[in-house]
Amino acid sequence: MKTVVLRTADDRVVCERCLLAETPLARMRGLLGRRGLETGEGLLLRPAPSIHTLFMRFPIDAVFLGREGDVLKVVQSLKPWRSAAARGARAVLELAAGEADRRGIHAGIRLDLSFSGGPSSGPAAGHPPISA
Repeated sequence: MKTVVLRTADDRVVCERCLLAETPLARMRGLLGRRGLETGEGLLLRPAPSIHTLFMRFPIDAVFLGREGDVLKVVQSLKPWRSAAARGARAVLELAAGEADRRGIHAGIRLDLSFSGGPSSGPAAGHPPISA
C-alpha cells in the first residue's frame, strides 16, 4: 500500500503516515489483525462510504470525507463490533481513538493528500483529491 500525508487546507499535517487502501482486498483487510494505531498513523479507505469494526481489537476515530476531501462527519472512539456511515462520503480516514480531536479534525474542514516525500499537497500542487 502507498503511504500518503494528509494535511488541512492551511497545510497543517493531520496524519503523517497514512496507508492508502484502494483495492477491494486492502479495504477488506483494513486494520484487522493490528493491536492499535500509533500517533500520526492512519488508514485511508477509498472508495468507502461506510465502515465496520467487526473483529477489531481497539476503538478508532472515523473521519468521513467527501469527493474533494471535505470532512463530512467524525465518529469519535468507534468501538469494536460497530459500524458507521455518512451520506455522500467517498473515503474514510481511520485514526487512533482520540486522534481526530487532538489534530483538530472536525466537520467542515478540508483535507488534502500528498504522496510521501512530496514537499506540498493538495490539488493546486498537482496531487489527487481524496476520491481519485
